[in-house]
Amino acid sequence: MPYHLLGESWVDSGGLMVDQYRRLTDLLIAVEQELRVMQLWELQSPPPEALASVAPFAVDHLSFSQWLQFLFLPRIYEMIETSAPLPNSCSIAPMAEEFFKVEQREAATIILKLAAIDRLITAGY
Repeated sequence: MPYHLLGESWVDSGGLMVDQYRRLTDLLIAVEQELRVMQLWELQSPPPEALASVAPFAVDHLSFSQWLQFLFLPRIYEMIETSAPLPNSCSIAPMAEEFFKVEQREAATIILKLAAIDRLITAGY
């Protein structure tokens, strides 16, 4: 079903207000901001072969924060921009918990944002 941006909300062709994309965009921006605050935002992209990884979370070539920045965020932004259907489920927060525990970093804020993304994609709220 095609969606059109109307003001601040996405509207389907039947007129039903759909704000999932807007809320998801807000959460993606918040995750990006938190990566920057945590000084995990990288200025240079990893090599193309690293981005082509088929391993879950690209663990064979990327750190979790790199996966978020260079694969997850751009893919979800693209889905929003093209009004593509979102995945049926999402479970990123547990991976974030494990990554930041190993890294021994305070990450409560980003984990909460990722859990909100998980809920929004999986359950729609």
